[in-house]
Amino acid sequence: MNSTVKYFAEAKSRGEPIAMITAYDATSAALAQAAGITNLLVGDSLGMVVQGRDSTLPVTLDDICYHTRWVVRGAPESFVIADMPFMSYQVSVEDGLRACGRVVKESGAHAVKLEGGTNIVPLVKALVDIGIPVIGHIGMQPQSVNLYGGYGKRGKSSAGRTKLLDEAQALEAAGIFSIVLENIPHKLAGEISGSLVIPTIGIGAGPECDGQIQVFHDLLGLQPDFKPRHTRRFGEIGQAIVTALAAYADEVHRGKFVSK
Repeated sequence: MNSTVKYFAEAKSRGEPIAMITAYDATSAALAQAAGITNLLVGDSLGMVVQGRDSTLPVTLDDICYHTRWVVRGAPESFVIADMPFMSYQVSVEDGLRACGRVVKESGAHAVKLEGGTNIVPLVKALVDIGIPVIGHIGMQPQSVNLYGGYGKRGKSSAGRTKLLDEAQALEAAGIFSIVLENIPHKLAGEISGSLVIPTIGIGAGPECDGQIQVFHDLLGLQPDFKPRHTRRFGEIGQAIVTALAAYADEVHRGKFVSK
């Protein structure tokens, strides 16, 4: 394996930016690994980009186990993190331990990701105590979209800034090995990054984070009509697929398709 929990700490100490990407099946995982991206997140974003839902909330524990299993199979040299879905860990520490333990045992995930701040500190401590690595996630938390009323930027006020700084430090003290900062002011992300020993991984949080994570489909333009502001496309693969499939269909319809 090219990456481990130890790699994250060493990368920050060396000043080496950490590249991460989501993956949802064996094919996307294998392609990412072939490109040299060996830190993979099986995000609950699969609810939107794979299942076609309008949020991450309906994603189940079974979904995460299923998709993580194939990502691990497709990228055996990669460090795979499973995103724990809504209501799989929020009820109690005991429920969270069982859910995270199940994901690690059934899917082969090397770590789990949890959204939340000081409210999840007891669970983080319990997970680390039994040997399950945890990556945190603060700022805009997609599982709280109904509470926020949308996917807007978090931490813009003085109180919001203080809250995020306190949450990041509390989670680090609890034992997380890294933390995702989503959709927060770039200056604040830099402050948080400078205040922590562990690396920060940004998405819509600017260049001062210690690494970046993006959604596989967003980077490649697999959904041509969806253009999030927090990234840019590195390819127009979606349109290329449409063009190729249209050419195939045209040959079939004209009786020109010949299989070999």
